[in-house]
Amino acid sequence: MSRHDGTVWPRRKFLMGALAGVASATLPRGVRGLWRSPNETIGVGIIGLGDRGRSHLATLLKFPGVRVVALCDVQRDALDRTRAQVAREYGTSADDACQAVSDYRWMLENPAVDVVVICSPENWHAKMAVDALRAGRDVYCEKALALTVEEGRAICNEVRRTGRVLQTGTQQRSDWKFRLACDLVRAGFLGRVRTVWVAVPGGRALGVLPPAPVPPGLNYELWLGPARYRPYREGLCTFNWYFVRDYCAGWIQSWGVHHVDIALWGLPEFATAPLTIQGTATFPEEGDGDTSISWHVTVEAASGVRMMFTSDDRAVHGHGVRFEGDRGWVHVTRATIRAEPMELLHVKFGPDHHGLPVSRDHMANFLDCVRTRREPIAPAEGCQRATALTLAADLATRLGRPVTWDPVQERFGDPVANRFLRRPYRSPWTL
Repeated sequence: MSRHDGTVWPRRKFLMGALAGVASATLPRGVRGLWRSPNETIGVGIIGLGDRGRSHLATLLKFPGVRVVALCDVQRDALDRTRAQVAREYGTSADDACQAVSDYRWMLENPAVDVVVICSPENWHAKMAVDALRAGRDVYCEKALALTVEEGRAICNEVRRTGRVLQTGTQQRSDWKFRLACDLVRAGFLGRVRTVWVAVPGGRALGVLPPAPVPPGLNYELWLGPARYRPYREGLCTFNWYFVRDYCAGWIQSWGVHHVDIALWGLPEFATAPLTIQGTATFPEEGDGDTSISWHVTVEAASGVRMMFTSDDRAVHGHGVRFEGDRGWVHVTRATIRAEPMELLHVKFGPDHHGLPVSRDHMANFLDCVRTRREPIAPAEGCQRATALTLAADLATRLGRPVTWDPVQERFGDPVANRFLRRPYRSPWTL
């Protein structure tokens, strides 16, 4: 496989773009973008043009001061279709609209790209994010942060080393309802919190995905990337990959990280001291899906506060995050926020209450931080803590026994569990 296999952007046009951006291109890769005029246009490249990629594209096309300059997808029809959409929006021909490649590494050679938006399956997140950070780009990375704990740590270390901005796709931090719930907890309005319930949708069984020829226009080698090689199966490279552990740990991780992140935002003690984790889960009995369908996990901190992390069909209080204290409770979802007593939703915080940082639009917050170099509302470290906890919960259900998890050292209390902190990369990919 050639390094830049599959480009549909003429090399001549790439060189013309490079000349147009020569001022920024001559800066060292680790320095580009560390300062930026408020009026300077931000060039964005998007990797992965599935549901999340197309959603982010629609948002970014409407932002002032932003230009989508590059697209990447391993499926040619998705790439061509999306490039045509960009052309219509900008009133140009498809050839002039933006760079379009199947290999993201060529995107990182394009000096017009300042920011990379990563919407690939989880098995790709770490490799793409680390490469983009090392190439001097700021990054918006969809959740979960990575497929393994050690991959997530590699991303966080690279953010710290390079000084780049990385926003994660845990967008509930930009929703006032979730911020209010966490502020009430942290300010003590619920009294002593003893339990937090976290309930998210359960997973699914896939059945058998029959072997099939690789569809025309799909670069299956690049779709697999660092994951182990398995022959192509019908329907694998669609929504189904969420429930195949080679590419994602399932909804316990990829959906769970949203609400677990909010639980940790409200109760930071779950991220600062060793935890005891135990639980059960149901898994598919046949077929290609191998991630949990339902689960119920208890996470207990040294202080005695518990997180009950469960799938919808096992939830006592329904979907969402529910903090329960000895003076009341607050329950928040993407649709509603409720509390008992109801007056909690109308409390007036005192002048000494600084509260959690405020963001009203997740992508706008990221772009503002690209310009100001401030830390975004959902930084890599926050998503790493939540992602790691979901992976630890998943492992406890698979081992069928309690595990001790140290969120600071990011290690389990026994060597058997620690074997699952990483996965080997398929040659020639390395991190």
